[in-house]
Amino acid sequence: MFRRFLVVLLLAAATLVGGAPAQAAPVIVPVTGVGSTWSANAIDEWRRGVAQYNWTINYDPLGSSKGRSYFAEGQSDFGVSEIPYGITDEGTGVADPPPSRAFVYMPIVAGGTSFMYNLKIGNNRVTNLRLSGETVAKIFTGVITSWDDKQIAEDNPELKLPARPIVPVYRSDGSGTTAQFTLWMSKEYPNLWHAFCKRAKRSENCGLTSQFPPGIIGTGAGGSAEAAGFVKQSSSEGAITYVEYSYAVQNEFPVAKIRNKSNYFIEPTADAVAVALLKAVIRPDLTQDLDGVYHNEDKRSYPLSSYSYMILPTKIERGLDENKGYSIARFGKYLLCEGQQKADILGYSPLPINLVRSGLEQVRKVPGAIQEDTDIKTCNNPTFSSTSPNKLAETAPQPPDCDQVGRTQCATGTGGLRKDTAKKKVTTQGTAGPVAAGTASGGAVDGSGGDGVSDVEASPVSLEADGGWRLRHTMMLLAAVLLIAVIVGPPLLSRRMRRGEDR
Repeated sequence: MFRRFLVVLLLAAATLVGGAPAQAAPVIVPVTGVGSTWSANAIDEWRRGVAQYNWTINYDPLGSSKGRSYFAEGQSDFGVSEIPYGITDEGTGVADPPPSRAFVYMPIVAGGTSFMYNLKIGNNRVTNLRLSGETVAKIFTGVITSWDDKQIAEDNPELKLPARPIVPVYRSDGSGTTAQFTLWMSKEYPNLWHAFCKRAKRSENCGLTSQFPPGIIGTGAGGSAEAAGFVKQSSSEGAITYVEYSYAVQNEFPVAKIRNKSNYFIEPTADAVAVALLKAVIRPDLTQDLDGVYHNEDKRSYPLSSYSYMILPTKIERGLDENKGYSIARFGKYLLCEGQQKADILGYSPLPINLVRSGLEQVRKVPGAIQEDTDIKTCNNPTFSSTSPNKLAETAPQPPDCDQVGRTQCATGTGGLRKDTAKKKVTTQGTAGPVAAGTASGGAVDGSGGDGVSDVEASPVSLEADGGWRLRHTMMLLAAVLLIAVIVGPPLLSRRMRRGEDR
């Protein structure tokens, strides 16, 4: 009885001084996002990263267009897109107005739109293809249709490519990747892109579009994973597609090096993307203007570099409560900080400090966010530096001379297949026949050249002899020592501890 009286007395006192019972702190609950396939590999890695804390982040990579529409309609807690609301698709004329739902954009990861391809010379896979921007535009507008085209040959002076039809693979769904690619073509090669749109019976002045015109060239694929998977098939030799660089890395396939404004052919590594995006203009709402990126004259720069965005809710509505908001905010802080540590490995480029700082400010606007959780001083991001806005850009290496436009061509492989051009060819006749060595005629390859000729890397290789002490003997000895330690160690340790207690 006394306890009950004491509780009532305390509550009354709190009321008299203007206080109120404290509300329960928000807790982590499952949340769901829909959107970009361009960003999906990074998001999946981040989801796995927070699963160790028993957080459940569901994500459905249905494409940027559906990411925006699902969020607008309240069918998801957050969205992910490469392009913002408020843009009319210049290919289809369909408007995409901002939703009535309150939101902000938060950059989540940077990367390069790459051109993954499947091409061989004989039985040897090409891994060092180079393409100028104009060549790329002509391939995806049906002007260049064969791999032995003169313009492709000019880009690749040390490759004799086959007379094989080119199969462009475009996205058949509403895609932010398509939007980024078509925006670049409309800005850099407007005559080619407008003529193609006219053939597709679209506006003659079409620019950015999420829906690539179907049925004019190549074949369509729904989603980045499907596009990359199509190109990867052994039956798809001659195919090329546009996907985020991460998909080429994941599928262990090469990408074309693209010619930049300084006449160097560059692939979209984390460094090259970081350098390119130093010229991006970030608008007040954190969306991007990429004109400066396309024209970046730093010879380390990859032209088709960009950011992806998470669409965050800023008001309790459409099924969002403080627990969901808190969960989204905690996930947002994780991906901006610790999550960026694996961006490079996955084929992306981590965000620089200015975008992380701005991103954390957006996170604070989510209902349920705890301000202390978004302190940038606790952010472990690999790009942070006291001397540069982006450590990766500061330390990015210069490209080798063989990547410059000219008569030479680097042999190094790209993307997820970094096998270099073989330096020598070794011909064998039988098991004990003579061996003849010659110089390879160019082309990064993997596999056998056929006709008894095998491509061999001209790098030193250490081989174990048939006799004598070998690595496996050392491993066997170590295993035996460990086994003895496991058996004998515990009794000895126990005996010593007992002696200590007796003292």
